[in-house]
Amino acid sequence: MAVRAGDFARRVGGTIGIAAEGVMLASAVLAAGVLALALGWDWAGVVAILCGLAIAAFFRDPERSPANISSERVVLSGADGTVSDVAEMPLPDSSAGDRYHRVSVFMSPLNVHVNRAPVGGEIMSVRHTPGAFHAAFRDYASERNERNLIVLSDLRGRQHAMVQIAGYLARRIVCRLQPHDTVRSGERIGLIMFGSRVDHFIPPDYRVVVGVGERVRAGESIIAKLLQ
Repeated sequence: MAVRAGDFARRVGGTIGIAAEGVMLASAVLAAGVLALALGWDWAGVVAILCGLAIAAFFRDPERSPANISSERVVLSGADGTVSDVAEMPLPDSSAGDRYHRVSVFMSPLNVHVNRAPVGGEIMSVRHTPGAFHAAFRDYASERNERNLIVLSDLRGRQHAMVQIAGYLARRIVCRLQPHDTVRSGERIGLIMFGSRVDHFIPPDYRVVVGVGERVRAGESIIAKLLQ
């Protein structure tokens, strides 16, 4: 029955442009609002319906069209939001010490929450780490907050990583990937409920083309390009 409910949510969500994880939640709250109105509890019904509509908006999942450029030569943003930091550092949980570009994108509660693959390739590993729920724009959130590390190898064997970081409001990270899955650049890979942050770790042979304060869109905005 759970499988059927999940399939139903995906079909309905795909039709109306809402992530499957939000369909059942929004539907339940909207149904409670309608029931309250039917019972004569007008204010409670109106509040519940408004909350249901807000939840549906939080989980909106619009179609995206990546820039018309070779996907093997660019890195796309994996999240909607504002670039909050650009730095140089090693891959998370790696002992190799190689320096990568880290581009952090802060997702506010008003942004689309669906995350997308920054490049195409094979998923090497997916690791979830429990943690706290500090404000995601704080730099230490990448080490202390609940997070999900996705490492992937692109079509030329370069290693990339993406970290989904839960924030103060976010209490659940959804990742639809498993090791050895293959993904296309810009493909939906999961979401972080009610905001937070995504860190992109980009190999050094790319040049970062965004700066702090720029707004980006998952699956569309180019954040880095190959140097050669």
